[in-house]
Amino acid sequence: MAKSLKPRKKKPVPNVTLYRALRSGRVTEDERLLRRPMVPKPAPRSPDAAQFTHTDPWRVLRITGEFISGFDALADVGAAVAIFGSARTREEDAMYQAARDLSALLAKSGFAVVTGGGPGIMEASNRGAREAGGLSIGCNIELPMEQGINPYVDVAINFRYFFVRKTMFVKYSEGFIIFPGGFGTVDELFEALTLIQTGKIDHFPVVLFGSAYWGGLVHWLKKAVLTEGKIDPQDMDLMLVTDSPEEACRIILDCYQKRCLKAIDKGEENKAGKARPSDDANIVPRNR
Repeated sequence: MAKSLKPRKKKPVPNVTLYRALRSGRVTEDERLLRRPMVPKPAPRSPDAAQFTHTDPWRVLRITGEFISGFDALADVGAAVAIFGSARTREEDAMYQAARDLSALLAKSGFAVVTGGGPGIMEASNRGAREAGGLSIGCNIELPMEQGINPYVDVAINFRYFFVRKTMFVKYSEGFIIFPGGFGTVDELFEALTLIQTGKIDHFPVVLFGSAYWGGLVHWLKKAVLTEGKIDPQDMDLMLVTDSPEEACRIILDCYQKRCLKAIDKGEENKAGKARPSDDANIVPRNR
């Protein structure tokens, strides 16, 4: 008599943004780097701690290698714009189409488009750039739940460490465009604002796309952070809010041209024998 086969229970699919206990169990390189050994009580020397210490030099080499790989891959890209936003944005969402349209405008203006290489807003941005004949770049990151590269990426780079990946976004971008997103998106936003505020980078526009979404954050910065003196009034000018792909593209292009003109005034571009940029200028690489 044949045994009745019970249907197998489907394994629950973890949400990548939830608690670590829900993860698949895969340990990322970031976790290995930051993990502290668990010891039952304080001890002058823990074998686990010693073992971890011995692995640090190899991690340093791996981190160095990751920087080198990123620099090699992006050195000849030319001027680019980084676009951030939620990986959960679906194709039928209005923001998906807006990101696609904006990326097409940037590509037609001569910019490459750089994203995190994943789905959602990242996919829409890479898609728009490719469809317009521009260069589409994806800087992917190792996550507990694998995030695959979307099919619209021309140049794909995989990173283990968030801080290495962040460096590439800033170093090879003329500005950031921030679409509605979650913690990761906001992290990239405030990373850029901090670097501008502290003078680490200049002529670097940060555009918040979607006034309804970002209005609450801007209001809080004005009414709480600025009012209590935690930032200066001019710091509020470090970001611009728009709902127009055309305006966002114009902001990026205007700031880029001003940076080029400033470089020419210093004689940097003249030494390289490059022409004065205009509205129809070819975009040249950014040097940081």
